[in-house]
Amino acid sequence: MLGHLESHDLIETGLESNDSGIMLASTEIVVHREIYLQTSALAVIHCHPPHSVALTLVEKEAVIPVDNEGSYLLRKVPIFQTEKTAGSKDVARMAAEKLREYKIVLLRGHGVFSTGPVLEEAFEWCSVLEESAKLIYYVRMLQLAQVGIPALGGARSLEYRKHAEDFINW
Repeated sequence: MLGHLESHDLIETGLESNDSGIMLASTEIVVHREIYLQTSALAVIHCHPPHSVALTLVEKEAVIPVDNEGSYLLRKVPIFQTEKTAGSKDVARMAAEKLREYKIVLLRGHGVFSTGPVLEEAFEWCSVLEESAKLIYYVRMLQLAQVGIPALGGARSLEYRKHAEDFINW
């Protein structure tokens, strides 16, 4: 996705005052500004990766990657929440506070904020997190399939193999 960005996709605006670009900027401008002002970030990305956001609704404090790359690069990604989840001063304050310690954070039920010295690195953290979140999802689905789903009569995912010989006639 980052590879598809063009110069007209990026909005430049002041850190402390509004200018003509403000009308085109994200509703999260307040959060972006606070992150730039309160951290050493030179690039900030905010996105809504679906698997990552879904995990914020079931995990309490953090997403802890189970895969090698995610574990090595991210270790853990804290989840925070505020009363207002989009573009509020509370989100700005808490995101900036957490991003002093972590390179990426999750806002419960909303999305990701990540930082880096350049956009490519900030995007990399988002990408690694979403891949890790997908793997967590797949692992949990496989675990659920192994124990059986009571609502489905305890059917297990491997049972279809008992009927594999039925497909010879096709």
